[in-house]
Amino acid sequence: MDRVELAAFLRRRREELRPEDVGLPAGARRRAPGLRREEVASLAAMSTDYYTRLEQRRGPQPSEQMLTSLARALRLNDDERDYLFRVAGRNAPSPRATGTHVAPALQRVLDRLADTPALILSSLGEVLVQNRYAEALYGDSSHFTGLARSGIYRWFTDPGERLVYRERDRERQSRAQVANLRAAYAAMGPRSRAGELVRVLRRESAEFAELWERHEVAKRYEDHKVLVHPQLGEIEVDCQALFTEDQSQALLVLTAPPRTEAFEKLQLLGVLGTEKFVS
Repeated sequence: MDRVELAAFLRRRREELRPEDVGLPAGARRRAPGLRREEVASLAAMSTDYYTRLEQRRGPQPSEQMLTSLARALRLNDDERDYLFRVAGRNAPSPRATGTHVAPALQRVLDRLADTPALILSSLGEVLVQNRYAEALYGDSSHFTGLARSGIYRWFTDPGERLVYRERDRERQSRAQVANLRAAYAAMGPRSRAGELVRVLRRESAEFAELWERHEVAKRYEDHKVLVHPQLGEIEVDCQALFTEDQSQALLVLTAPPRTEAFEKLQLLGVLGTEKFVS
């Protein structure tokens, strides 16, 4: 771990960012350029003291998870992220794992969506980042680990995952989940994380195994759907997807026409906060 270079790199990247670059209000006039340390710490979900010690060359070696959070908070591109890992004494993420690093272009768009649900997904249905409206609608996905990070896996193994959809829409959603996974499987290969998901789900879910044999392939998201919130009930939304060039990540934005009941419910999500879906 090169503490001197790590500290200098973090400080320089922090000073180059403006609040509006990361979806924060500009606020009052600032005495120093860039973000404040506490702002970076908040974006990276770590304590201000921990981040400050890193910039002061006296912090412990960050974990890979912590470095991933810092790379996201500082809006690093792939090369900058790999450099961050190396000066911190860690191996750069393998090409197999790069799909979990949020594409900076999608992150910049998400930063500007402050009043409607929006989230960035990997091709395996992993929530890479979500705004507070999406968290209030879908629940917090940050605590999932292993295969459970994939919404596709949870759909077929956790009945509670389906409560966000009406019962009559779940069969269609199951087919869409499998079709999306087959597209990812074709792109990533049988020895990839997609291949592992397929093998496990064929063993654990009879429904998945039957749908997998249909060989349906799709790389899209339903453009109009009805979602169910535990307090607000049914919410009719339009869903727009913006993909990266390699189709490995998608930014989903959920909206409703102004002055409609659904629009008002989406606004209320910001007030209600996060609700866990329970059966």
